[in-house]
Amino acid sequence: MTLTAQDLQKKNINMDELVTNHRSLVKRIANHLAARMPASVQIDDLVQSGMIGLLEAASKYDADKGASFETFAGIRIRGAMLDEIRKGDWGPRSVYRNSRKITEAVQVVEARLGRDARDAEVAKELDVKIDEYYTILSDLRGCRLFSYEELFDSEESRMQARSGDRGPSGDIQEDKFKTALVEAIDKLPEREKLVLMLYYNEEMNLKEIGKVLGVSESRVSQIHSQAALRLRGKLQSWLS
Repeated sequence: MTLTAQDLQKKNINMDELVTNHRSLVKRIANHLAARMPASVQIDDLVQSGMIGLLEAASKYDADKGASFETFAGIRIRGAMLDEIRKGDWGPRSVYRNSRKITEAVQVVEARLGRDARDAEVAKELDVKIDEYYTILSDLRGCRLFSYEELFDSEESRMQARSGDRGPSGDIQEDKFKTALVEAIDKLPEREKLVLMLYYNEEMNLKEIGKVLGVSESRVSQIHSQAALRLRGKLQSWLS
């Protein structure tokens, strides 16, 4: 169907309204991401890339697809910001090596004991002292390979969101992944589940979560990193 000049004008007005009404969504997502990124990641850069994602979402959005615009735009905005972050690689190679070692150690311990691996057990498997293990976990904070969004907001899902059409096979795969994800989260230790819930669902920062749990901000960061590593181990077949 060919759009008339009037149709195009109406579409542009609707786009402008969507963008104007959802600028705060861009800032909220940018602040949430920046809170766990290195200081080199500037909020202004995230907002700028997020606005591009918002504009793309406004131009591609189809209400007939069923999803609300905020949900649709949130995926596009977050994806645009993550793409911007991926352009920079601030993680030292030692951090990446250690993260892989921890994931493998957790898998080995849990396979051997048939239950969640405790901190001291993972440290022993790595042949390091518990304080050194906690330091390694703290160093992982902000490492792009292990951000929660990297785990749950795959490039494939963002490409599907950009196209606005996943297709039957894509829907099936996404449903299966979501099921596996829910099961993996449910199997996490209670404290790790609570940290993820407070951080991502309630949007509390590390300091606020620390007050809830009665631990330091750095300890919350360690718990968060360990939860992400444990999830990557449980979902290895999906991520490989």
